[in-house]
Amino acid sequence: MSQMLNKIEKSEAEWKEQLSPEAFRIMRKHGTERAGTHDNFPKEPGTYLCKGCGLPLFDAETKFESGTGWPSFYAPIGEENVGEQEDRSFFMRRTEVHCNRCGGHLGHVFPDGPQPTGLRYCINGVALDFEPEEEGQAAAEG
Repeated sequence: MSQMLNKIEKSEAEWKEQLSPEAFRIMRKHGTERAGTHDNFPKEPGTYLCKGCGLPLFDAETKFESGTGWPSFYAPIGEENVGEQEDRSFFMRRTEVHCNRCGGHLGHVFPDGPQPTGLRYCINGVALDFEPEEEGQAAAEG
């Protein structure tokens, strides 16, 4: 059962005030960060959130090393959280992914990922915040 997301809409000035210049360029202007600029994400249990609105996007358990230089995941937390649309920029045909709540550009999804999905969500690290799993939460689930 998918949940309805309350959309977040802000003016360009409000986004510029909230986001760093690099995050604004990527998330609001559909840019791409240089490969290898966010390889320092923790390797611990937790959740990757949208930098624009805090929506949970990816569980750390779905993160894998793709060798591309960008954080890669094989599945979003919920299909309703990550939207897709065709991207024909730079003379290529790709599938762009964005946050379904604030519309922030996240990256692209490709059909060359690991099982169980076979997908590779190639995400700009600057579009993500990491929230470590709380110790009590891990103990309660384990």
